[in-house]
Amino acid sequence: MHYTSRSFAGMALATVLAPAVVSADTGLFIGGTIGNSHLEEDFSGLDFDANANAYRLFGGFQLGDTLGIEAGYQNFGDFSESVDVFGTPVLSRVSGDGWTLGGTLGIPLAPRISLFGRAGVFFWDADVTVDGFSVDVAEDENPYFGGGAKVDMTSNLSLTGDWTRYRLDDIDADVYSIGFLYSFGN
Repeated sequence: MHYTSRSFAGMALATVLAPAVVSADTGLFIGGTIGNSHLEEDFSGLDFDANANAYRLFGGFQLGDTLGIEAGYQNFGDFSESVDVFGTPVLSRVSGDGWTLGGTLGIPLAPRISLFGRAGVFFWDADVTVDGFSVDVAEDENPYFGGGAKVDMTSNLSLTGDWTRYRLDDIDADVYSIGFLYSFGN
């Protein structure tokens, strides 16, 4: 009886939402962005404040005008900085990348312009190189969230601009980017 009431509630919700999803824009999409990532952190007394070139590749499925699911790959680039260790400058480099899995929420503003938000889980890995010695320092899963704007150039191709914050344990990495999104379902 317990499962029957849940099943009935699920079918009722699907019946109410199905017309909106079917009549709206649905279908697969792919995209890519390029931009700037920023990392500012104090690693055990080594103050690190650097920018790097970043890129992201993603794909997903649009579930109507507002909801979507997406998965992707985010590369933060290489953050390089010379740090002072006992009076000697030492070149340090931090690099990170990983996979995302999450959802999107779009809010149309005009016929060709919309705002969007995204959130999910980031499965990441980071490496640190100090004076030529490399160490795989961390591997974890943490949340990410962000938002931006989308301008439809054609019925299938859109220009995007966004900001995303990736939580890497106790460190925040921000990525500002521009890119494209191609929809197969329109």
